[in-house]
Amino acid sequence: MATFTTDNLWVLTFGVLGNIISIVVFLAPVPTFWRICRRKSTEGFESVPYVVSLFSAMLWLYYASLKSESNAFLLITVNSVGCVIETIYVALYIAYAPKKARMLTLRLLLLNFGGYCSILLLSHFLAKGSARVQLVGWICVALSVAVFAAPLSVIRMVIRTKSVEFMPFSLSFFLMLSAVTWLLYGLFLKDLYVACPNVLGVTFGVLQMALHAIYRKGNTIVMEAENNDTSVVKQSSDIQSCNGHAIASHIDTNVFDEDKEKCERSLIIFIEAPDKGPVATPSEV
Repeated sequence: MATFTTDNLWVLTFGVLGNIISIVVFLAPVPTFWRICRRKSTEGFESVPYVVSLFSAMLWLYYASLKSESNAFLLITVNSVGCVIETIYVALYIAYAPKKARMLTLRLLLLNFGGYCSILLLSHFLAKGSARVQLVGWICVALSVAVFAAPLSVIRMVIRTKSVEFMPFSLSFFLMLSAVTWLLYGLFLKDLYVACPNVLGVTFGVLQMALHAIYRKGNTIVMEAENNDTSVVKQSSDIQSCNGHAIASHIDTNVFDEDKEKCERSLIIFIEAPDKGPVATPSEV
């Protein structure tokens, strides 16, 4: 029977918390795929993040299976769930993606499978015992660092635009929370390969939280200004379009009477419904 020391209790605690939070993060794209299924279209979304996440979960699952510690099963559970969820995402993407995107995803999956099998075979024949664990561990660290570094492009966009529109707070918060729990899990388990990449994850998480604190109000102001500008431009274009049709109708009433009538109807809608959301343009009436 396994004995539970204070360290083991902390490992179990943070491991369970890490499982819960990571599964929440895995489920974050569910609304996106619900919309994809409802509209039967991927609408320009890319499959790369889901294929990379699947590859990462597969590698960490292999690494956990090589570990001898009893608490390593928490790595197995979370990455098993991750593999299932990401596989469902990729399958749904392939089902509804256009031909070009579908073929790209299939090629990525083939590359994914080939890379995983290569790592499996090389680690099996080139390393034994603890050396195999170290080899697979460093490969997992390298991949995790690359994944954690991915938000750099989003962070750069936030700083440039002074808007956090493309960096949702809830997702940033849960990613940081996940990195913190797995960092503590790795430290208490004395697992360098789990702890190291999550140091970077915590760093980027804190940076994203700081950017939210700095640019949150600016984002609201920018969004309101954009909405107001869009509304003014749209109203002006509708009026100008209708005026243009009206002027033309005086030149040749036989040709433009119908257009004039449409524009008059659109102007009536425009005047009577200023508070009912977006106003239809003449072409939509």
